[in-house]
Amino acid sequence: MKGTINVQAENIFPIIKKFLYSDHEIFLRELVSNAVDATSKLNALSRMGEGPTDLGDTTIEIKLDEKKKTLHIIDKGIGMTQEEVEKYLNQVAFSGASEFLEKYEGKVDDAGIIGHFGLGFYSAFMVSKKVEVITKSWKDESAVKWVCDGSPEFTVTKSKKQERGTEIILHIDEDSKEFTEEARISSILEKYCKFLPVAIKFGTKEEQEDDPSGEKDENGNVKQIKKEVDNIINNPNPLWKKQPADLSAEDYSAFYKELYPMTFEEPLFNIHINVDYPFNLTGVLYFPKLAKHKVELSKNKIQLYSNQVFITDSVENVVPEFLTLLHGVIDSPDIPLNVSRSYLQSDSNVKKISSHISKKVADKLAEMFKNDRADFEKKWPDMQVFMDYGLLTDEKFYERIQPTYLLKNTDDAFKTFEEYKEQIKENQTDKDDNLVILYSNDAEAQHSLIAKANKKGYDVLEMNTPLTSHLVQQFEMKMEKVQFKRVDADALEKLIPKKDTAESNLTEDQKNAITPVIQNVVDKEKFSIQFESLDDNDPPMMITQSEFMRRMKEQAEVGGGMFGMGNMPDSYNLVVNSNHPLISKILLEADETKKGEMARQTADLAMLSKGMLKGEKLTAFIERSVNLID
Repeated sequence: MKGTINVQAENIFPIIKKFLYSDHEIFLRELVSNAVDATSKLNALSRMGEGPTDLGDTTIEIKLDEKKKTLHIIDKGIGMTQEEVEKYLNQVAFSGASEFLEKYEGKVDDAGIIGHFGLGFYSAFMVSKKVEVITKSWKDESAVKWVCDGSPEFTVTKSKKQERGTEIILHIDEDSKEFTEEARISSILEKYCKFLPVAIKFGTKEEQEDDPSGEKDENGNVKQIKKEVDNIINNPNPLWKKQPADLSAEDYSAFYKELYPMTFEEPLFNIHINVDYPFNLTGVLYFPKLAKHKVELSKNKIQLYSNQVFITDSVENVVPEFLTLLHGVIDSPDIPLNVSRSYLQSDSNVKKISSHISKKVADKLAEMFKNDRADFEKKWPDMQVFMDYGLLTDEKFYERIQPTYLLKNTDDAFKTFEEYKEQIKENQTDKDDNLVILYSNDAEAQHSLIAKANKKGYDVLEMNTPLTSHLVQQFEMKMEKVQFKRVDADALEKLIPKKDTAESNLTEDQKNAITPVIQNVVDKEKFSIQFESLDDNDPPMMITQSEFMRRMKEQAEVGGGMFGMGNMPDSYNLVVNSNHPLISKILLEADETKKGEMARQTADLAMLSKGMLKGEKLTAFIERSVNLID
């Protein structure tokens, strides 16, 4: 029999060959998935009593002949009759062909075509100059051979095939010869078919086993012999398809190593997802230890499957953005194999799945906090970046998790927000009834400021993730009359003002007189001189940075702050304590040279305490200090 494939435009094959996918390797996923479907259908018929009772070996085999440049996909599934061949292979996408041409001709970057138009089998023509299909139905009718060379013409003849099932033979095109390399095919199977539900064989491999004769070596151990066995490339029954009650902690750990063989660090915990209504969703998500400054490097570790067929590890449109920091697998037949990003964003099932996963994670965290707070606190440093990310990007997650969000102070004590506000409200409420939360981004560098705050009865938090500036802004917006201030943002008396400013020991004329002396010893572009009436026990000079300006700059650098702020140079305040005796001494010094040296030494001390005195200026400061001691 000869015929013409029922398409409504002759250029369907060039479009299939060039434009179905930007990545042609997908063809093998499509064909192996079809083989799995054929096997699964036969299994289903057998279970219902409508098919063969003894299925025998249903392993799918992939064969590569590098010399002949052919690739074979062989299954022992349901097979096709001649009528089914004509129906499924000769009518490309049925009536959808014209719509396909109209919508997608000339579009080279949309991967959603096959899923919408049923063109999975025809992806074979992306890499083949000729495709043969040899098939025999389980109904034991005559076998059929279908051949097409990539034109709309095909031939159908009888075949001598004896076993039920289908063999697809691809004659690989010269410009796709990479798909005649064993390593290339192996990598594609590893990527897309690792967890398909039917065993898949690709060649053989050697294994060691005990010598059946029982012969022993010089150490008394049974000798090992090499044995050639089938190379089964997949795990047909992966952990996420099993019931959590049947699994141990060791099972979850072993599966994590199976997913990420090059990762040696154990995850903190896992979440097993098993939903069958109102959508189907299974999976296991692992909570990795997150480095505080490597948020981006932790992404793209969740693998998305549809009926155990790998789709992608770029899941931003399937799970909330902050959950992309997790590792693991999610599998849902309600997510089509071939979808565009815009389709994912608008699909109602995908939105429901995303919302459910977020809730599942929040519920797990709340359960951990409630059941074993000590362990939760122990894990907190490795979870904090994730929590921060979630609070900032998902409103519902914020509502669910904020009651269990932990604040850690510089003494390594953990409190929830409610606990912490209760602890500090007596001491850290300012004159305007604002609760002021002090925090440090570097407890070691800011030790003197923290010590002074502690001496005054104030508590200081450690907040030093890349998202801290965004986070404190979020908390201030959500919480009434709560302010976050970093300990180096101003003098302590200004951070938590308890009363009106004390009177200054310096008159305005005296401030004007000493200002140019100080300006001569600092970078005028970088430092603004600011007089404050502080306690005489406070340093004579100190360097601060506006909380608002610093926040805006940090937010812009991470992303999401005010436009252009990230490129602005750092600016600081050089706070002069007008009540310190040394400032008065500098003012009264008659020797202008000595006055300048005193001002420089005092300003350098302020810079040194901030870690800003370096290079030549640090060397000069040390020499000057030695001379003063002498």
